Amino acid sequence: MAEQRGRRPEIFRMEDAGLTLAPAETLPEVAEPALAPVAPPKRRLFSIGGLFWTALGGLVSLGAGLAVTRLVEDLFARAEWLGAVGLGFTALLAVAVIALIAREALGLARLSSLDTLRARAADALARDDRPEAEGVARALIALSKENPRLAKARGDLSTHLGAIIDGADLVRLTERTLMAPLDAQARALVSDAAKRVSVVTAVSPRAAVDLFFVLYTAITLMRRLADLYGGRPGFLGMLKLGRHVLSHLAVTGGMAAGDSLVQQILGHGLAAKLSARLGEGVVNGLLTARLGLAAIAVTRPLPFAALPAPRLSDVATGLIRKAEADAAPAKAQPGSKRGGGAEGE
Repeated sequence: MAEQRGRRPEIFRMEDAGLTLAPAETLPEVAEPALAPVAPPKRRLFSIGGLFWTALGGLVSLGAGLAVTRLVEDLFARAEWLGAVGLGFTALLAVAVIALIAREALGLARLSSLDTLRARAADALARDDRPEAEGVARALIALSKENPRLAKARGDLSTHLGAIIDGADLVRLTERTLMAPLDAQARALVSDAAKRVSVVTAVSPRAAVDLFFVLYTAITLMRRLADLYGGRPGFLGMLKLGRHVLSHLAVTGGMAAGDSLVQQILGHGLAAKLSARLGEGVVNGLLTARLGLAAIAVTRPLPFAALPAPRLSDVATGLIRKAEADAAPAKAQPGSKRGGGAEGE
């Protein structure tokens, strides 16, 4: 073996008479690693739902255009000045429609940019890609320029961009620098919304009022969280955001039964100690908090890598404390009555 390692490489020719070839059966078989076939991405050119809404929108637009045209023609037939006024209002309407379409398109583009940044950051973390991580950091600096609270954080991150060598470390530094203050504010928004829902649904006399207030609070909370992280969606953007949040809740299992806060409720038996209305308010508050956590996960432009993801107990602990405080007098009141009766006897 030592002789073989010490031999220098030599060159042979196949027609050399002194060359002896080993039989084919004695050659070792080298198994090539099997490569998993990569499935091509499925690209949907169109969907039935998209085709339906496109056709419906086209027909409605044509009908509205014909109606406006006939109205302007009738106004011109009555009086020329009426036709001119109608034509002016039509021009203003066209400008407003174009502005609304541009705003909705901009809101959708902002939401899509958040999803793209989150995917790029996850890819940079997985592959430790330094150029990709720097691109994500610079994009987030540009995205947060309109937030004056992050001015110092942007300056600190900009000075450290060239000093970090690893791509994953740069993504984590960006998350700790830019996302930490936003995450704290997002937790406060979710906690306040959960408390409001809990109080209002506990004292409201009708279920319709509960439903309306819960829906209004959920929509407002999702919009405020999207604005906080740089999304600022319009009407169509809110529809897309709501679909993303519901999809996230479906994937993560909605109200996770294994969460520590839910275990605290079940373990302490608070549902049995509270009144029906108060218990319903606590449950609605917990559902609102869970919806807020899903909205944070959807609108946050970076995945949770360096910072811990918020849990239900982080944003809804106040609900349980209030429920325990309300349940304690209800539990002590029957005992005090029995004690007073014994003294009287």
